[in-house]
Amino acid sequence: MPNGLYELEYDAPGDKLIVRSMYGQALEDYPQVMAAVIDKLIELKRVPRVVVTAEAREYEYSYDESKLLYEIADAIMTIRAREIISIPNILSSPACDAVLPGRFGLVQKIVSDLRYDPVNAYKELIHEIRNLKLKMKRLQAGEALPEIASLPPDLCTECFEHYMSSTLTQIRTILEGCKIIQMARAARPHGRDFYRKVFHPSTRPTFMYTRFTITPPPGAELLERYMVGEAQVEIFRVPGRVRKLYHIIPPEFRLHDEEYTVLEQARRMLGTHEPSAVEVSEPQRFRENIFNISLDLIRDIVRGLGRPMPEARMKKLADLLARYTAGLGILEAFLADEKIQDILANSPIGTVPLYIVHGDHLECETNVTPSMEDGESWATRFRLQSGRPLDEASPVLDTEMFVPGGRARVAAITRPLSPDGLAFAFRRHRDKPWTFPLFIRAGMFDSFAAGLLWFIIDGSRTMLIAGTRGSGKTSFLGACMTQIMPKIRIITTEDTLELPVVALRDLGFNIERLKSRSVITHVETELPAEEALRTALRLGDSALILGEVRSTEALALYEAMRIGALANVVAGTIHGESAYGVFDRVVHDLGVPPTSFKATDLILICNTLRSPDGMHMFRRITELTEVRKHWQTDPGIEGGFVPLLEYSSKEDRLKPSRTLLMGESSVLGDIANRVRDWKSNWEAVWDNINLRTKILQTLVDVGAVKPELMEAENVVQSNNQFHSISDAVRTEVGTLDSKMIYERWLAWLNTKL
Repeated sequence: MPNGLYELEYDAPGDKLIVRSMYGQALEDYPQVMAAVIDKLIELKRVPRVVVTAEAREYEYSYDESKLLYEIADAIMTIRAREIISIPNILSSPACDAVLPGRFGLVQKIVSDLRYDPVNAYKELIHEIRNLKLKMKRLQAGEALPEIASLPPDLCTECFEHYMSSTLTQIRTILEGCKIIQMARAARPHGRDFYRKVFHPSTRPTFMYTRFTITPPPGAELLERYMVGEAQVEIFRVPGRVRKLYHIIPPEFRLHDEEYTVLEQARRMLGTHEPSAVEVSEPQRFRENIFNISLDLIRDIVRGLGRPMPEARMKKLADLLARYTAGLGILEAFLADEKIQDILANSPIGTVPLYIVHGDHLECETNVTPSMEDGESWATRFRLQSGRPLDEASPVLDTEMFVPGGRARVAAITRPLSPDGLAFAFRRHRDKPWTFPLFIRAGMFDSFAAGLLWFIIDGSRTMLIAGTRGSGKTSFLGACMTQIMPKIRIITTEDTLELPVVALRDLGFNIERLKSRSVITHVETELPAEEALRTALRLGDSALILGEVRSTEALALYEAMRIGALANVVAGTIHGESAYGVFDRVVHDLGVPPTSFKATDLILICNTLRSPDGMHMFRRITELTEVRKHWQTDPGIEGGFVPLLEYSSKEDRLKPSRTLLMGESSVLGDIANRVRDWKSNWEAVWDNINLRTKILQTLVDVGAVKPELMEAENVVQSNNQFHSISDAVRTEVGTLDSKMIYERWLAWLNTKL
């Protein structure tokens, strides 16, 4: 329905009313656009979602917002259907026909203006009602009215009352049934600012599919503002809601109109490039190719427009285009935020916003709504990159993703498991590995617990890191890997690649990773977990790290540990909330014989604690328990579990148990018995643990000023210096003199400062 200013089209499959406006943008700003939408709603006689496209941007209004306009459209239809604006309703007698043109014209104008500005039209109606009541009072007081001076007063009073009851009051009653009029009566608005407060469309530049709500809800309280690269993030508390709002405005919303035009043209031209499966399976190379193609297209478009643009700006536009074509779009901005832990895209995609779990503000709703095109694009990307299916026959896909600034584990589901279609969960991991100093700073544990664990790792013990989902156990396992001496080869086995293998390899670690079949997706071309583990055992003497112990690989693992096939540290994660819970899962769920479980030396519990009000969350290590070997069937009953560290909720820290303080730990005793200088010398063992504690605490203290010293690169260098200095001091003085070691290590640290 073109009219020179706008075109309207109803998209039946998507139930959308699409308005292509040549006049302006959002309907809350432009009365002509609002009138066009209401006219089309009168024609459709239903409530679709409204989409306004103008000047390289698209504004989409929710069903509830569209319903506000439909109520006005329905009011207009009701007024017409009841023939309220008619001569019999306006005049009670033909003798009053002198006032007919004025009344008829005014009421017609009010109803017509409802399409452009319903609130102002209602105010005009109220003004006419008040004006009419004033005239009636003047007549009753015997005052003559010039416009009806020739008519009998009684006839005029009757005509006024008839006009009031049959026309004005009827229209008023209909309009006051509309929610937008009810809202306006409470707000007493001025101009179109009222509509800007009522309508909060999600918006997107037309070169992308993801929609954003730019304006925070009315009354929202700003709690925090920070930058993630060039994207601005704001956290709001919204009245009446427990969940906070994570509001992100990426740089693509701060472009000039000309830049939007360039991007839109480049996007259309780029749509002719069909990537091959090989390109998509190599995301970095594919992205570089798309960036180069985009840059060439943008240069040509800018040249054709005849308006110069700096090369740096054209590269910025090419990077944005590559992000939304070869990359993962807005997901990359979320993954670059180190405070985000989880990203959730619920089904049906396109109708609900993204949700996140924030490190400081917990569960948050976002101002971002991905489209169905986004969801289909992500699913295709993950299928091709992982080589795993995602369809009705295999409705679950587990994989991993790597983008600039972040990486994540991906869980995708679709029909029939998800009756509403595609849905995604992204578990974000730091781009750099977690380290013990970083966890100390975050309050996960203290420096003494860190020093003790470092000592145990160097002592080549077997350890299970347990906890609930989201408790930080995989990240903590990655931090433990940074404490392994780089001279020791590490082999990892995972079904989804989450451990920081690539980062550690770049830091000089001798590391090999294996990928096994997911216990959920059962891809036949991948090796089962137990076969992957047996293969790892045949690859030579190595430290063994398991992403998660959750299936039949547990039998192979414990078989290897019992026969002594592993001479270095063995560590993995498992779901469980206590030492006995881990035993129960390993023995009764995974089928490991109880006596084989004795091969476990230590169980470390990570937990997610909440404040009494439920509004705050804390990740803590709550338990470090050693597994004794004397029990027969049940370590819980027979005293097989002996705590070394226990969490004090009152002091919010781990406290050493009496067993540890008295030097009665069997695990530490076994480590000491293998070192000549420590055998039967608990003081020397305790001194070494405290030395490691002091070094880690110093890194945290100095890291308060220079945070990069707590990152993996510097922590690994610190560990290497500790071992080298310890060896040199022992050679010089015949013993590990903790004071000399710390002083020389501190001298090295000062060179880093």
